[in-house]
Amino acid sequence: MSDVQEFNKAAEDVKNLNSTPSDNDLLELYGLFKQANVGDCNTDKPGFLDFKGKAKWEAWNKLKGMTNGDAQTAYVEKVKSLIATVGLKA
Repeated sequence: MSDVQEFNKAAEDVKNLNSTPSDNDLLELYGLFKQANVGDCNTDKPGFLDFKGKAKWEAWNKLKGMTNGDAQTAYVEKVKSLIATVGLKA
């Protein structure tokens, strides 16, 4: 399976986890997914009162400089660790 196919499978698998990951895990997944698909963060930081938007922006922006391939690999590894912890729905 190619890296891209493995990444796409992981993106589908994450939707079928037995339980919702923690907020920190979700933010890590979000940042890695955006870095893998878009590259470095290219949007302005959300306003002070947009707590959710700001957290997502920071999760993505801290990965600045990571290559798309490295982000895909890290995303797949994170999903695998979550599957090992909580499992997938049948």
